[in-house]
Amino acid sequence: MGGGAEAKDGDPAAGLYVVATPLGNLGDLSVRARAVLTAADFIACEDRRTTGNLLRHLGLSRPLIAYHEHNERTAAGTIAERVAAGESVALVSDAGTPTISDPGFRVVRECRRRGLPVFPVPGPSAALAALSASGLPSDAFLFLGFPPPRSAARRKLLQEWKNFAGTVIFYESCHRIVAFVAEALEELGPDRTVAVGRELTKLHESWHVGPLTTVAVNLARERPRGEYVLLIGPENFSF
Repeated sequence: MGGGAEAKDGDPAAGLYVVATPLGNLGDLSVRARAVLTAADFIACEDRRTTGNLLRHLGLSRPLIAYHEHNERTAAGTIAERVAAGESVALVSDAGTPTISDPGFRVVRECRRRGLPVFPVPGPSAALAALSASGLPSDAFLFLGFPPPRSAARRKLLQEWKNFAGTVIFYESCHRIVAFVAEALEELGPDRTVAVGRELTKLHESWHVGPLTTVAVNLARERPRGEYVLLIGPENFSF
């Protein structure tokens, strides 16, 4: 496996491997990630169907166990026990990097708590992919994941971070992106520069970049579909 994650005999070292998988374009899977998925004793995944499709694309067949938001409190202990027993475990989410607004934190914490080895296998992350292509400042940024479901809480969050000196990054679903951008327009003003990326690396990837007043109007004209990343530039930033 390389990178400090290989035993002397060439077999994978026991440990938890936090493996980033493609957001959409399967060509983004790294050589190392493929090697880890090939050699791990089993794969802990968010959805067996999604990970099964990825493995079939790679021509692989590995034992899968479910690890998701509904069972992670109990599954974390089970996975850590298997690592402690000498097994290698690949932890994946449906897309992108596990633990980043996806399940995984509790099993990583449990392995660290027990002094067990945890190896990052870096790769795709929607937040960083969007930041890199947005044109917004990237020297300082704040990732806040998914905003709250209620409008009042979202508005409070926008007010809390409106003066942040860098770029603020959110994930949002197709069900709330139009409302969230409209709220940002009201709370931050029409001239605040934002970027909204949809379905990154996928066939229907699209972008809206510019002042909030323009982006809000353009988004409202579309039928929201897929997954979105909203990036809000610092005050007084413009292209």
